[in-house]
Amino acid sequence: MRGGGGVDGGACLPRVDLRETCDNHMTCSNSSTSSLDTSAQFQENNRQAQNTRWDEQQKVFALEQICGVFRVDLGQMRSLRLFFSDEACTSGQLVVASRESQYKIFHFHHGGLDKLSEVFQQWKYCTETHLKDQLTDEKTCMQFSIRRPKLPSSETHPEENTYKRLDVTAWLNHLNESGQVEEEYKLRKAIFFGGIDVSIRGEVWPFMLRYYSHESTSEEREALRVQKRREYFEIQQKRLSMTPDEHKEFWRNVQFTVDKDVVRTDRSNQFFRGEGNPNVETMRRILLNYAVYNPTIGYSQGMSDLVAPILAEVLDESDTFWCFVGLMQNTIFISSPRDEDMEKQLMYLRELLRLMHLRFYQHLVSLGEDGLQMLFCHRWILLCFKREFPDAEALRMWEACWAHYQTDYFHLFICVAIVVIYGDDVIEQQLATDQMLLHFGNLAMHMNGELVLRKARSLLYQFRLLPRVPCSLHDLCKLCGTGMWDSGYIPAVECSGHHPESESCPYGGMVEVPSPKPGTEGKRGPKTREVFAFRK
Repeated sequence: MRGGGGVDGGACLPRVDLRETCDNHMTCSNSSTSSLDTSAQFQENNRQAQNTRWDEQQKVFALEQICGVFRVDLGQMRSLRLFFSDEACTSGQLVVASRESQYKIFHFHHGGLDKLSEVFQQWKYCTETHLKDQLTDEKTCMQFSIRRPKLPSSETHPEENTYKRLDVTAWLNHLNESGQVEEEYKLRKAIFFGGIDVSIRGEVWPFMLRYYSHESTSEEREALRVQKRREYFEIQQKRLSMTPDEHKEFWRNVQFTVDKDVVRTDRSNQFFRGEGNPNVETMRRILLNYAVYNPTIGYSQGMSDLVAPILAEVLDESDTFWCFVGLMQNTIFISSPRDEDMEKQLMYLRELLRLMHLRFYQHLVSLGEDGLQMLFCHRWILLCFKREFPDAEALRMWEACWAHYQTDYFHLFICVAIVVIYGDDVIEQQLATDQMLLHFGNLAMHMNGELVLRKARSLLYQFRLLPRVPCSLHDLCKLCGTGMWDSGYIPAVECSGHHPESESCPYGGMVEVPSPKPGTEGKRGPKTREVFAFRK
């Protein structure tokens, strides 16, 4: 596989030649245009094939030197995946993976992927039937599949599509004459399913990040803003009045890293774009002041990725600071970067995968301790999927998590949804730990965020219907408050049997022992059995 840079543009003619079984090539050029004009065609004149082959090769080599054309042998690729991103299934991405875990991703912004899909399906049919006897294992593409942006009705939440995006009119309907939110649970549910319109995020986010209380009136919120602005500038003054020794230590431990991070955070966003942008300096002050406010956490790389979207929506420096404080205090999945907190998240995620995607979990187990560490998802959790999806989709995920609807751990259901939708290659090709990390890393910014959200909501719904919850996931629904089991039915807790420091389950879980079969009396067997089943 050769070629430079991305393949997100250019006038090119991908060509799949079915005349030969072991030399099927696709060629695409990298240029500065914004769309990828694609077409695929079969060679109709076999008589001219040999005469044109040399000329084609010379043209490709020339283009390689001029504009970075690269060439891949589809017969040597490990997998081909087509991910449609629109309802009409014409646009999306073609992901080509080599056996050496190298990836090329072709973006079809303005249609054409459906035509290429037809070509590939015919090619796959030929390689599996008519040309099967002429192929060897070393020369065939191992996997080919198509992912469409729709889930079967059996795999969607029953209330999916019943809520529209929260706009100004809907938001005002949730407030009474004093400006109080009348039914907090209904608001959280509406945001969980529909999200928030961009035009009112700056007003609604402070409620979701617990800067404003839902019971507060408009007058009380204005008074709070005045008070908090005064507190904020007191924190800033404390930072600015450090002694030389204190400032030297602060610069070494905090400011040096903050100064490096802020200048490269969200610079493609119009709000932060350009040299000397004052909003970048505002973000810098917020992060430095937060390190003074909460010296225990201080600053860790990635915090700038979390505060930048809040500042871009809330706009006010003091309000953004206190929203960020609420984010760090009340959002479980980024409340602390300590190792024990991450391990707790990973433990929950492993258990959810065991229930919802057993084959993937078994693959992790087969990889040993390295596999169970799940390095591929650490960035998902620490940066709230911000590096995995475009901003518009990532912020929708943030809002769904901040809604705290039915669980405080919805981010883990999003992680499982990503694995369920995009993890087939890992299982089918038995990818090792480093290859698995590369696989998901290469899919960053190329996954369908809305599809992932719908799947995550479906998985949460299925989890909620379980008659028994394993004690290992007991805390997953402990903090959510009203609405987790709003049907009035609370599931039983079943002990997983893994409590080395206690003889009995600390959560009061019961161990189910299967009835012995005839002829097995007296034989010892496992005390637990698999009682959870999820639709993929």
